[in-house]
Amino acid sequence: MRDPDLFLLEHADPLVTMDPARRVLPDGWVAARDGLIVGIGVGTTPAVIDGEPRERFRRLDARGRVVLPGLVNTHHHLYQTRTRAWPGAVDAELFPWLTTLYPVWAGLSDADFHRGALVGCRELLRSGCTTTTDHHYLFPRDASPELIDITVAAAREAGIRFHPTRGSMSRSRKDGGLPPDSVVQDHDTILADSERLIRLHHDPAPGAMTRIALAPCSPFSVTPELMRDTATLARRFGVRLHTHLSETRDEDAYCLSTYGRRPVDLLEDCGWLADDVWLAHGIWFDDAEIARLGRAGVGIAHCPTSNMRLGSGICRVRDLRAAGCPVGLAVDGSASNDSSHLLAELRQCLLLHRVLGGAGAMTVPEVLEMATLGGAACLGREDVGSLEPGKACDLALFDLGDLAHERVGDRVAALLLCHPRDAAAVVVGGREIALG
Repeated sequence: MRDPDLFLLEHADPLVTMDPARRVLPDGWVAARDGLIVGIGVGTTPAVIDGEPRERFRRLDARGRVVLPGLVNTHHHLYQTRTRAWPGAVDAELFPWLTTLYPVWAGLSDADFHRGALVGCRELLRSGCTTTTDHHYLFPRDASPELIDITVAAAREAGIRFHPTRGSMSRSRKDGGLPPDSVVQDHDTILADSERLIRLHHDPAPGAMTRIALAPCSPFSVTPELMRDTATLARRFGVRLHTHLSETRDEDAYCLSTYGRRPVDLLEDCGWLADDVWLAHGIWFDDAEIARLGRAGVGIAHCPTSNMRLGSGICRVRDLRAAGCPVGLAVDGSASNDSSHLLAELRQCLLLHRVLGGAGAMTVPEVLEMATLGGAACLGREDVGSLEPGKACDLALFDLGDLAHERVGDRVAALLLCHPRDAAAVVVGGREIALG
């Protein structure tokens, strides 16, 4: 029998647990066996933890550092790290931004897709993110058909917990959609590869490093038939569903013109109004639609920076949460955010919603909850998002000993109120990850 992998973090200042009591522990410690937490406490570490002598644990001293549960990123397009601040798309709204970039993305190579994923994952880790999804819907004709496998390999190289979504586009310009023919695939190819990826990469076990979801891109790039058949396939294998929805007014107009329905009505017609679904953006829902989404338990990936950068609008986060929707935070693609810094997204979320409704319109605890527990709920994970026995030992450590944090009072609030910084260290499954 092999020896267990034992890890112990000590002297967190403080340890933010996000447990049901939302405990913040001064001089906190957390111990893990084989990547899962077996103990949490305050002060002097016990001589024996989970039946093992303290001396057997690999130890990480967090003295002077704020320690959070690893942050969860609920929406990204990793390949877009290849086209940040791209000429012609700098000052564009979503539809012209897409039509400018589609031809550029069509020319990306397999090496570009690997490097893009590796860069994005490493950026996320450096911002304190330990779990990320990726919405990969672009399959250029001259690139490998196994681009999801390439991003999985890059995520493993980086060391991040990964939820790639097998995206798809089947409705090109000739069929009344937005993307060019060079980046779309046919219905049967998409479904066959979706099943292949689930069988090859999806791990439903607690503490899994890789899980697959299925993700037709948007109402203006896929058919309703593909949406329905993808949902059927996903539910046969017990994986989650993801798509963009209600990001812009242009999308509303497109759906009304093309389908005679608003986006949420189309979602319901396709069998997607359910609690195994999470949506990116969700800006232009009306009151009745928010109530319907909440009753169904549909999750929302809130992307404040991308939505501000493209001038798309502002997601009604508090209304959605009050209705019953899990809401997580996301950096979105690095060609509409131009960064993959999730801690910066927390600050952006906090400040954006205060502009709308005053300082009480969004609080630091609410944002931290969305970035951890809310993100975990969107991804359907009960094993990440908080520090509790039985959950994954995913940690983000932040050092506030520099000039920019001199004389801060609330050390946890300072992470959002002061200038966003890189993590000093991150731990995924009880293993410290190199932040190269």
